[in-house]
Amino acid sequence: MKPILQSYTSYAYAKINLSLDILGTRPDGYHEVRMLMQSLQLHDTVTLKISDTPGITMTCSDATLPVDEHNLAYRAAALFCSTYGITDGIALHLEKKIPVAAGLAGGSSDAAAVLQGLNKMYGTLATAEDLAALGVTLGADIPYCLMLGTALSEGIGERLTPLPAAPHCYCLLVKPAAGASTKQIYTEYDALVKTTDIKHPNTDLMLLALSEGNYHALVSGLCNVLEPVTTRLVPEIASIKEALQFLGADGVLMSGSGPTVFALFSDPENAKRAEAYFLQTKYAPGTFLTELKN
Repeated sequence: MKPILQSYTSYAYAKINLSLDILGTRPDGYHEVRMLMQSLQLHDTVTLKISDTPGITMTCSDATLPVDEHNLAYRAAALFCSTYGITDGIALHLEKKIPVAAGLAGGSSDAAAVLQGLNKMYGTLATAEDLAALGVTLGADIPYCLMLGTALSEGIGERLTPLPAAPHCYCLLVKPAAGASTKQIYTEYDALVKTTDIKHPNTDLMLLALSEGNYHALVSGLCNVLEPVTTRLVPEIASIKEALQFLGADGVLMSGSGPTVFALFSDPENAKRAEAYFLQTKYAPGTFLTELKN
């Protein structure tokens, strides 16, 4: 197959979970989830080029990240090429802005951008459903990262329902340096839920808030069943949340399996003041002020 473009650049957008609920564990070991997903303006940049070097060659602005099959973006490129019979060399460069291992789907979003970019470069005419079917074999968040916006995510994350756009607001991300593995967090959740009454989100009420464009009802419903587990492993999450609430956030929650905490603000001045505060702390490298992307 011959390319119709010699290069292509696309953005890979971060996401947050406005809610995250776990309904149970499936026979295959995956967790059945029900989540409200929201994309952000914060993004990585993915550049793909035809190369004289055979295979996939990858570079990245973050020297701590792997640039081989241990990187999800690399694996996405290899999977697309093998699926569509592409034998050209592909040079992939990833300019990172989304914090790594943060609960913001940075790796999944990079992989989604690679699939979309190669589809454009080669004119393969793969549909959104085709790309999602490929992507879910690499990661459960990839189908959502291909779609973006505001969505209900069910199953293992692959069943997506587009929703009315969330009301415009500002989103401040604060990521602690410490973290914990997603596998450990889900394992500890499975143990904790057997002995503890964990608060679950009222997803239906949040869906109603979205349908009515009711910002205050939406932020009052923010809830993530994994937050108590990750907070036990990364206690700083609690103090970050407390500071953000003191600084005037309308709603505060941990995203995904963490450890990033996000705060939503309708008032841009409050958002900027909170950003300025955290940029003077040890959390400055993990502090990003952005907006929702719909």
